[in-house]
Amino acid sequence: MWYWQEKKIPMYVKFMEDNYRPDFKYEDFGPLFTARFFNASYWADVFQASGAKYTVLTSKHHEGFTLWGSKHSWNWNAVDVGPKRDLVKELEAAIRNRTDLRFGLYYSLFEWFHPLFLEDKSRSFHQQQFPVSKTLPELYELVNKYQPEVLWSDGDGDAPDDYWNSTVFLAWLYNQSPVRDTVVTNDRWGLGTICKHGGYYTCSDRYHPGHLLPHKWENCMTIDKFSWGYRRDARLSDYLTIEELVKELVETVSCGGNLLMNIGPTYDGTIPVIFEERLRQMGTWLKVNGEAIYETYPWRSQSDVTPDVWYTSKPKQKLVYAIYLKWPTSRHLFLGQPIATPGATEIKLLGHGQPLNWTSLKPNGILVELPRLTFDQMPCKWGWALALTNVI
Repeated sequence: MWYWQEKKIPMYVKFMEDNYRPDFKYEDFGPLFTARFFNASYWADVFQASGAKYTVLTSKHHEGFTLWGSKHSWNWNAVDVGPKRDLVKELEAAIRNRTDLRFGLYYSLFEWFHPLFLEDKSRSFHQQQFPVSKTLPELYELVNKYQPEVLWSDGDGDAPDDYWNSTVFLAWLYNQSPVRDTVVTNDRWGLGTICKHGGYYTCSDRYHPGHLLPHKWENCMTIDKFSWGYRRDARLSDYLTIEELVKELVETVSCGGNLLMNIGPTYDGTIPVIFEERLRQMGTWLKVNGEAIYETYPWRSQSDVTPDVWYTSKPKQKLVYAIYLKWPTSRHLFLGQPIATPGATEIKLLGHGQPLNWTSLKPNGILVELPRLTFDQMPCKWGWALALTNVI
């Protein structure tokens, strides 16, 4: 919508001219969005199979269409137009009834073309017609009605947090709301708050610092390298492979972050099979290696001198995990960071279970002898994890 109607980028303008009638407006997409095949239970099952611990549904993006019957978005919501269904409620119920995932909602504070927002903007945000009549009522409605435990705010529209009245809303959210004891929020609550204030930082889309941060953060990224939505003209090479996604997950977690993988459903409510395959592949990998991911902490070193080796830890259990993304042809993996103690240190390959032989090297590091396995005997593909007990 933005590229077509506001930026008027030629390729988007031409696409609309070639595929839609001359007087077609963005609002005309409303009835075309049918969600005819949307099956919340199936979605929930796919998310559970992915190994995810929370899910975030876009309840409203910058064009203002809400996936629930918002009282403040008359005739521009999924109950009045298109699906004629409360999609937020359906997915919320399925997630909570069928999975152990936390249910979260994304919500865009501003709307590209809402007249009240544009009027407020023209007056340098010295008046608050839009947040008072639209944004804040919808946020309270979302929280009270669906009780999301992740609230993912976005789209400040270059307006400061006091325009959005963010601090008052967040004070209510954390102290009086029905999710006050469990909710977490991100850092997008007004111009200048990103990467500075929030339960966790997102900093930018596809944020991937590659080093440890002092504050909890999230890498919100897309499986489609070029889009957050569904693209009919996408090619196979446009999607990240499972190897690339595992690498993204491992690097993110080792640096103290969470990974939020975006998928783009279709207008008729289905998850394209390439997205489903990637999610299920990730779940297959996590069934074996989840111990090195879930409830872990960053170690003193995030990576190793050996390329594609990343570390996580569980200090209370005296465990360090070395996750390596390439299986050495020699079957010997050099780890330059851990300091082992003969007689105390034990090393196991997750999914294999038997203690492995290792040699302590001078001045530091260890050489691990990996098991001799056929391809079919491998505990997993795309990356492996060693559990190191009693190393420093």
